[in-house]
Amino acid sequence: MRNAIILAAGKGTRMKSSQSKVMHRLIDRPMLAYIIDALRAVGVERIVVVVGYQAESIKAAFHDVEFALQEPQLGTGHAVMQCTQLKDAQGDTVIIYGDGPCIQPETLERLFQTNKDASCTLLTAELEDAGAYGRIVRDAKGNVTSIVEAKDCTDQQKQIREINAGMYCFKNQDLFENLSKLQTNNAQNEYYLTDMVSILASQNKKVKGLVIENRDEVMGINDCYELNKAYVWMCNHINTHWMKEGVQIVDPLRTVIGKDVKIGKDVLIHPNVEILGQSVIGDGVELLPGTIVHDATIASNIQIGPMSYVHECSCDQSIGSFIDYTK
Repeated sequence: MRNAIILAAGKGTRMKSSQSKVMHRLIDRPMLAYIIDALRAVGVERIVVVVGYQAESIKAAFHDVEFALQEPQLGTGHAVMQCTQLKDAQGDTVIIYGDGPCIQPETLERLFQTNKDASCTLLTAELEDAGAYGRIVRDAKGNVTSIVEAKDCTDQQKQIREINAGMYCFKNQDLFENLSKLQTNNAQNEYYLTDMVSILASQNKKVKGLVIENRDEVMGINDCYELNKAYVWMCNHINTHWMKEGVQIVDPLRTVIGKDVKIGKDVLIHPNVEILGQSVIGDGVELLPGTIVHDATIASNIQIGPMSYVHECSCDQSIGSFIDYTK
């Protein structure tokens, strides 16, 4: 059985917004939705979202997951402690932050597969300069023994380039049996999930590190500048997929396509086009500059625009410029 815990209780003060950070939109949906979709794509059966700030707004937006309340918020380990509904669950549990919408199903699948013969697998990244990141310390066999914060590293450990990318896969039983061993003897007086690595390693349980191939997948979003970086990455990722499927996108840098959009064959998309929501674009369609299609179905072999808005309808005829086509 596959489970997941998404950490989404924080306010995200650097967003400078009254809205929960994980509810900020990326293209046409909250960033949290991308993570839930990626988990579902690899067969995760139970997803528990840990909420705190603006908890009710998150619950109202997502009806197919479970929730746990973290109040007060005393660290990442404390957040996992609140997920008591999973304490007797079987299988593996992925723990992921709610502000990392770029994670792909293929990476999650690799994480689950790598953890088949381990107690815990953590996602890691290799940097030219690890700077202020916590270092991954491995033994002679390559197993992870601890995560050492940069300020606590020896001169030798500072040379390590492998860092913690902030995503974990645990054998669920090992996770919940050892959560009580976490302590708050640190500068923040919080329960750190990273301490689980040394706890499990001290019990001679195997802890593995999986180096991520594309570090951008685990970018965290802390402010609106980083939200824009994720937006650019996601647009490029989606557009690249469709171009490889044969869709002609004249200017990918000025084209926005939502994750749930479906596009047929021999489609031509001109610059400054947005296709959002659950839209379906038929074969042979041409979308002229400035056109927006939102939650609409466009029949095959017709032309839309320029500068038209097609919203919540089925369109089976070509339409010209500056038309608001809504039914």
